[in-house]
Amino acid sequence: MKKTITFFLCALACLAVQAQDAHQRYVGGDISALPLYEQHNSPYKDVRGNNISNLITFLTNDCGWNTFRVRIFVNPTKKDHGGTTNPSVCQDLAYVKALGKRIKDAGAFFMLDFHYSDTWVDATHIQAPAAWQGADTQSMADSVAGYTRRVLDTLNAAGATPDFVQVGNEIMCGLCGIKVKPYEDASSNWDGYLGLLKAGCNAVREECPNAQIIIHTDRPTNSGYNSFYYNKLVNGGVDFDIIGLSYYPFWHGYLNAAQVASKTDKNNLVNAINNLKTLFPAKRVHIVECAYNFQYWPTTGVNYDTRDAWPCSVAGQYAFVKDLVDALKPLTNLDGINYWFPEEAGNGDKGSVIPSWQNRGFWDENKTQSGHAINKTASATAGRTPQDVCAPYYLGTFVGKTQGIENPSAYNEDSYRPAKVLQNGVITIIRNGESYSLDGKKL
Repeated sequence: MKKTITFFLCALACLAVQAQDAHQRYVGGDISALPLYEQHNSPYKDVRGNNISNLITFLTNDCGWNTFRVRIFVNPTKKDHGGTTNPSVCQDLAYVKALGKRIKDAGAFFMLDFHYSDTWVDATHIQAPAAWQGADTQSMADSVAGYTRRVLDTLNAAGATPDFVQVGNEIMCGLCGIKVKPYEDASSNWDGYLGLLKAGCNAVREECPNAQIIIHTDRPTNSGYNSFYYNKLVNGGVDFDIIGLSYYPFWHGYLNAAQVASKTDKNNLVNAINNLKTLFPAKRVHIVECAYNFQYWPTTGVNYDTRDAWPCSVAGQYAFVKDLVDALKPLTNLDGINYWFPEEAGNGDKGSVIPSWQNRGFWDENKTQSGHAINKTASATAGRTPQDVCAPYYLGTFVGKTQGIENPSAYNEDSYRPAKVLQNGVITIIRNGESYSLDGKKL
């Protein structure tokens, strides 16, 4: 009897450890410009050349994505920082409410990205919205708190409650005009900055107690900066759940130690994320932005030329996505990958969505008579599955081994028509009248 009890207790302990280590995984993209493309009738094509009637449904049902991110501006100006017209700076509360409701109705997770500005906030731009400028730090914190509450209260009432909330976008160097640096520097106003973050995070806890709070930074491979910055937040009493990172190889470098073995700069993403696990074991990590060019390599502002690992081509973009998923999937503290602007399809078919191509989305920028073709490396035939030839399909494998194709080697172009049911971010595959989990197990 003693042996039986001991075994039972050990089994319970093992189950407890497994439960503690088990975390929901999230994969998707920032689709903030999708309604603009839809307004201008920019048709998307799937891997077989068929029209996609609803891109959110396609990305969830066909590609296995379960999370979508949307930015929000206070009073969007449709202008970039220098005053250049940019129609994609348009995400006000009404816009976000409608798109967030669509995401929730699709059964997916909704990530809300507060910029706390009237246009883009990023590593080099930390301006407050025009209506808040000139305020002292306490008044600015009050504005952050009040605005956050109003937005979330409106989204809650509309059935568009966010599951994740970013309190700021790429804010390692400041927010709402209050500047800090991720190292010791006398010019940093940490008291004022932490006051803004606390105001925003506390408002999220009040309005969306079940949402996970993300603090998003833009130096993913710099372990020294990350250690200094997030220690400031933790020691300063900022209440957040997730370390959110941007990762663009041309700015941030390579994925792992193997890729940097012959290079002088040994910083790499996998090592940095493992360091975050050691430094902040209670915090989860998400890649909330990532992308890679499929044509026209950036000619300015590039820190790393990573074309030796991933050519600037459709095949190179696919190889980047595959390597990213394969490298990050084993990391036990990393739960999410979100691709930046996957819906990009040129300037829009009437030239009114973005001022210039970024060349990082998953669809051809040039519209043919039938629409925008999906980027693919080959045909999904002769034993090749969609995820073998197309980046958005492979990205979905971060949350499932085979996206519901229980026997990829038996794949057949004509018979591959699994129906996917997505509720609360969990996908069940219905094929031939039988149910399967994402990893192909029969239910």
